Amino acid sequence: MSSCMLCPRACGADRSVSPGFCGAEYLPRVAKIMLHRWEEPFISGSRGSGAVFFSGCNLGCVYCQNHEIRDGLVGEYYDEDRLADAYLALQENGAHNINLVTAAHYVPQVAESLRRAKVQGLHIPVVYNSSGYEYVDSIRSLEGLVDIYLP
Repeated sequence: MSSCMLCPRACGADRSVSPGFCGAEYLPRVAKIMLHRWEEPFISGSRGSGAVFFSGCNLGCVYCQNHEIRDGLVGEYYDEDRLADAYLALQENGAHNINLVTAAHYVPQVAESLRRAKVQGLHIPVVYNSSGYEYVDSIRSLEGLVDIYLP
């Protein structure tokens, strides 16, 4: 993360010192974790999708429906263990899946958190809900960890 090139913006930010174009620092900032019952019906089902809304975005669209969290300034910092615990708590609360919303700027940390959660018993599907503005290698790094890609 000393010269961030995770997305096609390739901003080169040293995220250990300051945020990149996406507003992200090194540790993932999570704006909201919830059972989301208002997602697409095939994702939310009857009990809800276990949504993890990551703060920040590499697009910065002016018409963004999540503009409050787009700039990366909302939420709490989560390390890989805390993220894994959050996924497991969502599963325990009946989530049909784990829905990672706009995680592109945290892919290395998210991949590690998923590995840790799976070792601890995460067995529900994982949805990668993204803007689609990503490098192929970034998506490939999630192979075996994500079940559904929802650009």
